[in-house]
Parts: sequence; structure tokens; C-alpha cells
Amino acid sequence: MFNHIMIGSNDIDRSERFYTAVLGVLGAGEPVRNESPTGHMRLFYRHNGNTLAITQPINNESACGANGGTIGFKCESPEQVKEFHDVAVAHGGRSVEDPPGLRENAMGAMHLSYVLDPDGNKLCGIHRVR
Repeated sequence: MFNHIMIGSNDIDRSERFYTAVLGVLGAGEPVRNESPTGHMRLFYRHNGNTLAITQPINNESACGANGGTIGFKCESPEQVKEFHDVAVAHGGRSVEDPPGLRENAMGAMHLSYVLDPDGNKLCGIHRVR
């Protein structure tokens, strides 16, 4: 269904440091840096057929997190969910909601962690229990 997810950043270099560290936990490498036709810098992280793009807003207004929006990243284990969280916090992210751990609800059992990136975008590390 999705080709990519793109979010804005007010500091592209800070975002590159943050996302290179956090997505490195999941096995993603360095981003492809690309300047848009309007002269705005963008980062493209590609991994397992998915793309997360970070951009300077092309309307030149401040980037902000989507209230109610969350970007979920599939983790391979409960330990990777915790590492995703801890690396994010160590690189300028902020822990939100409950501490990383097991949650059970109508959608089943899953290990979750939630952080805000330095621009306020909400990220989730998730591992579904099979």
C-alpha cells in the first residue's frame, strides 16, 4: 500500500544523526542525500523495500509532528524494541507513553516502545508475539 513515508525536519543534520543511529538498530544504512528541485535537502533511508524520507519543508515553514500520527517500525525481537527506544533517547529523542514492554489488547500481544524524534514526530518500535 505505501511507497514511502516523508516527514519534515527543522535541522536536517540533527535528523540525519538521529535516524542513522535509530534505524541502524533495524539494519538500515546511511541515507541517500538528495536536494529537491526547490533547493531543500532530503534524506532517504531505504531498507527491506521500505523508504523513510526526511525533508526540510518545501514551504519554508517550520516542521512539526503530526498530532495523533505515529510511524511504526517492525522489530525482530522484544530486545530490539527496547534497543530502538534506548538508542532514540540517547540520540535526542524523548520517551513517551509507557516504558518499553509487552502490551496485550484486542489486537493481540506485542512488545512496544514509543519515542518522539527531535522534531516531535512519534515513532513506535513494535514486535508482535506470534
